[in-house]
Amino acid sequence: MKNESTEMSQQFWEKLDELLLSSKIIIDRPRGTHHPKYSNIIYPLDYGYLENTKSMDGGGIDVWVGSLKKDIRGIICTVDLLKRDSEIKILIGCTDDEIRKIYEFHNQDDYMKGILVRK
Repeated sequence: MKNESTEMSQQFWEKLDELLLSSKIIIDRPRGTHHPKYSNIIYPLDYGYLENTKSMDGGGIDVWVGSLKKDIRGIICTVDLLKRDSEIKILIGCTDDEIRKIYEFHNQDDYMKGILVRK
């Protein structure tokens, strides 16, 4: 079972890599900007989505973009009680410190929680 699980995990990351390579990254919330609905929330890194993809909320697949080369470092899986949804956010080119900031961003209140899955 462990070898099968490892193989499936590797295939998951390969498919995400293919998706990233075949998609344009659109940054619609640059680092330091405020959330459009909640002005007290500030984005610690560039945040956007992969063009021509679809996520649970009907928009593109969400991405966080850090300062390293543009490879996938992991994902954040979130549950949002206000939106009543769950999503993944792909972490692209993020340092360990940037990943920590993203993790804290998604766990700063009682309505949203996220878990980190590293590649």
